[in-house]
Amino acid sequence: HFGLICVNNKNQHQSWTDDLPLCQMCGVGTAPNCVYGPDGKGTQSHPNEDGHLRFRGDDGCFLYGVFNGYDGSRVANFASQCLTAELLLGQLNSGHTDNDVRRILTQAFDVVEKSYFETIDDALAEKANLSNYLLPHNESQKVMERLKELEQEVSGGATVAVALILNNKLYIANVGTNRVLLCKSSSDGQNQVLQIGRPHSTDNEDELQRLAALGLDSARIRQAGQIAGQSSSRRLGDYRVKFNYNEIDVLSAAKSKPVVAEPEIHGGQSLEGVTGFLLLMSEGLINALESAHGPEQANQEIVAMVAAELAQQTSLEAVAQSVVDRVKRLHHDVFVSGRQRATYCSRHEDMTLLIRTLNYPLADAALTPTQGGRICPVSVPYSNSQSTSKTSVTLSLVMPSQSTLTNGTNTASTLEEGTPTPGSQSPTATLQSTNTQTQSSSSSSGDGSLFRQRGSQAAQPDETGRVPPYVDFSQFYRLWGSDHGDAGTEAGNK
Repeated sequence: HFGLICVNNKNQHQSWTDDLPLCQMCGVGTAPNCVYGPDGKGTQSHPNEDGHLRFRGDDGCFLYGVFNGYDGSRVANFASQCLTAELLLGQLNSGHTDNDVRRILTQAFDVVEKSYFETIDDALAEKANLSNYLLPHNESQKVMERLKELEQEVSGGATVAVALILNNKLYIANVGTNRVLLCKSSSDGQNQVLQIGRPHSTDNEDELQRLAALGLDSARIRQAGQIAGQSSSRRLGDYRVKFNYNEIDVLSAAKSKPVVAEPEIHGGQSLEGVTGFLLLMSEGLINALESAHGPEQANQEIVAMVAAELAQQTSLEAVAQSVVDRVKRLHHDVFVSGRQRATYCSRHEDMTLLIRTLNYPLADAALTPTQGGRICPVSVPYSNSQSTSKTSVTLSLVMPSQSTLTNGTNTASTLEEGTPTPGSQSPTATLQSTNTQTQSSSSSSGDGSLFRQRGSQAAQPDETGRVPPYVDFSQFYRLWGSDHGDAGTEAGNK
C-alpha cells in the first residue's frame, strides 16, 4: 500500500513530498520550546518536535496539517510524510461524496499508524529480546546502553490536526489536543469564530465515556490529568500505550486498546462565499496563551491577533510568525511580572500556527483596508480581563467598530463601546485589565482617511507646511542649555 513509501523514507533523505507544490494561500509560524531561568532568560530544553504540512494537490484539493510530537520528532515527521502519501496520490477526487472523504481520511490515519509501527518492529523485537537476558556484570553495561538506544528509537508519539479542502468543502480530521478554528467575516463586519471539534483529552466527557466503556475508571483518569505523561487520549505512535497498556496502572483494566489513533472527522463544510481564515494550532501554542491569560477568551484573542497582522503584513508567513512571536512574548512577560499567573508560565512547549486564508485580503498598497469600508484599523490595548501582567500589551486590532466575535452561538464582544472621542466620529474602544485601563480612538473609513488626528482640534500646517509637534521641548532645551552651555558651544564649534 501507499504507506510503504513512507517506510522506505525513514532515513532523513530527500523525499518525494519535497517536489509537491506548496500552497501559496497559507503561512506557518513556529517557535521552539523554552524554559525560563530566575533571571527571565529562556533556554531550549529539547529539539523542536512539532511538524506541519501544506500542499496543493490535483483536482482543487488542498491538504494542511499540524503535528505536535513528543519524546522526539520521529512520529511527527513520519506522519506528515505518510499522510501526504495516503491522501495526495490520487485517492481523492472531485467526484467523492462527504462519506467517501471521511472514509478515506479514517483509512489514511490507520495506514499511518500501522506503517509507523512496521518501521520500529525490529527495534521492538530486539528490545524485548535483550530485556529477557541475564548476563554477567561485564556484559550488562553494554546491554543497558543498547536498551537505552532502542528505547529512544521506539519512543515518542504525536497528536495531529489535518484540514482538507476538496470541492470547496472543508474537512477536519483530528487526533489529540491540537486546535482548529474557522473565522468567518460577514459583510456587516461580524467575525464568527468556530472551534471545530474538541481536544481528545482527559477532561473531554465523550472520551471519558469511551474509556469507561472499556472498563477504566474515568474519574481517576480525569483526576490524573494525564495518560502516560500526556494529556491526550488519542495519539499516533507511542508503543507503550498501544501495546503495553496493561502495564500502565491507570490503563491496566482496559478490555482493549484504550488510546487510539482513530481521527474524529468533521465536514464537509461548504466554503462557498466564505471570507475569513482557517487556523491550525499545535497544543503548545494554545497552552502558552491560556497559561498567560486564562482559557476564557483564548480563541477570540488568537483570532484578533491574526486579523491585526493580516491588515499590516503583506506575507502570510510574516503574519503567522508575528502571531507566534506575540504569544511567546505575552507568555514571557507574564512570567517575569511575578503576578498570580506567573507560576503557570515557567516554560512552554514548541509552538506552531498555520493560517489558511479564505478570500481574505492581505495588506496591500493597491487594496487599502478602507476599500468597501469593512476593515478599519483600531488600536486597542490587548489584555485579557484575567491578565496579571504589569503592563498592557498593545495590539492593533483589525475589526469594524461595534464588531463582535462569536464563539459558536455565544456572542462575546471584546470591545466595550465608550463615549465618542470629542471631535471625532469614531467610537472609543476600551479594554480593561486588572490594573490598567487604556483608551484609544479608532479611525473611521467614512472619508477614506486611515488615520484621524487625536484630540478635539486637528492640527493645521503652518506657513512652512509643517505640523506643530505634539510635545513642547522648549523647556527641556532651556534646562539643557543652562547646564551644558559651555559644552554645547564647544561641541557646536567643533
